[in-house]
Amino acid sequence: MTLRELFDYLSSNPAGVIAFFIVLPVAALLAGWLGRGEGHESPWKYFYSALLFLACIPGIFAATLAVYLFLFERGGSIFNLNLLTQALPIVSMIATLAVVRRNTAFEHVPGFNKLSDLMLMILAVFILMFLIDRTRIVAWVNIPFYWLFAIVAGLLIFMRFGIKRMLS
Repeated sequence: MTLRELFDYLSSNPAGVIAFFIVLPVAALLAGWLGRGEGHESPWKYFYSALLFLACIPGIFAATLAVYLFLFERGGSIFNLNLLTQALPIVSMIATLAVVRRNTAFEHVPGFNKLSDLMLMILAVFILMFLIDRTRIVAWVNIPFYWLFAIVAGLLIFMRFGIKRMLS
């Protein structure tokens, strides 16, 4: 099964997808209402962690896919955007993040630093890929692969810590 076939299947059976992405912010709202002022305590922070992972992983994937299609495919029009599989996860992620942020600080949510590190790493990779793609540099060099790998890994680490430092 390809990614296109999966998206076609989800588009032809939208009830489960819509229910999943609507339940996440609604569950965060209910948790905020039931545990008012207790979002940093033990049962609620783990519930928020599960909600954030369930919302952010598909949201990050959809955002990454949308950026890839618009930057690198060079033929993808915004009018061809599938709202169910490419826009709804991002909207649900943003809504869930906003609701959870209103109820507790992200520092209290276990594992949220891993999600933010994942977002920063994906951003660094896309910036590096975009710069390499747009410079159109073709180099025929005779260096071993491990040196090329070390250079790219060094640039990624440098960009990741630079972006993290800029945002903090």
